[in-house]
Amino acid sequence: MLELINVEMMYDHIILVLRGISMQVSDGGFVAVLGANGAGKTTTLKCISGLEYAEKGEVTNGSITVDGRRIERQDPTEIVRLGIVQVLEGRRVLEHMTVEQNLLVASHLRQEMSEVKRDLDLVYDYFPVLKNLRKNISGYLSGGEQQMLVIGRAMMAAPRYMLLDEPSLGLAPFVVREIFDILRRLNREMKITMLLVEQNVRIALSIADYGYIMENGRIVLHGTSADLRDNEDVKEFYLGLSLEGRRKSYRDVKHYKRRKRWLG
Repeated sequence: MLELINVEMMYDHIILVLRGISMQVSDGGFVAVLGANGAGKTTTLKCISGLEYAEKGEVTNGSITVDGRRIERQDPTEIVRLGIVQVLEGRRVLEHMTVEQNLLVASHLRQEMSEVKRDLDLVYDYFPVLKNLRKNISGYLSGGEQQMLVIGRAMMAAPRYMLLDEPSLGLAPFVVREIFDILRRLNREMKITMLLVEQNVRIALSIADYGYIMENGRIVLHGTSADLRDNEDVKEFYLGLSLEGRRKSYRDVKHYKRRKRWLG
């Protein structure tokens, strides 16, 4: 199990971003972290993967554990060795390298080349388009192809836990659906535990088993995906539906006043 307990995180010893968040991600689960820009979703992933130090961030309180082993303040390379791999927002491909070179780069910590070859074939099974493009320069791929590539690259690190940051960002709806279908297959077939950060609440709750909603560095609501989809506040504020089932306009959402029970 991956577990966060009362985690606080601060940037540059001044800006408190996470304000005592707690969550659990059980082995084999598919968990979504939802919320608006600035809620602390990406920061949460970076605290788990150890990447917050690159931005002068530090976990100042609480604990992050994997199978009972504390990993906060641990070197990111060692965290990858434990099987925790983050797919960064923005499709960070190595643009000057080919598709296959991008994939092989992610296996540099592994020793058994036969296993690397097996997993390369596995990536091509899940993403046939990448096999057809394996000799192409990555910088010339479409946005959807690049997103498939960075997910495939994460697979090459043999993850137990895959942390995904906004994989739907900037992609056409049919491409998003294709990618999310593959993520669900990886979760079910490969038993890769998924922790997904998303602003697209509708599609995230359609694929995840459990969800946490964040606001201003705090978790304000959590529950099964079915419970969150049925929650009136989630429907109105995040799905844009009024209590009568009518879609609200942007103006309505902008001026929406949360009910007192939201933070109760």
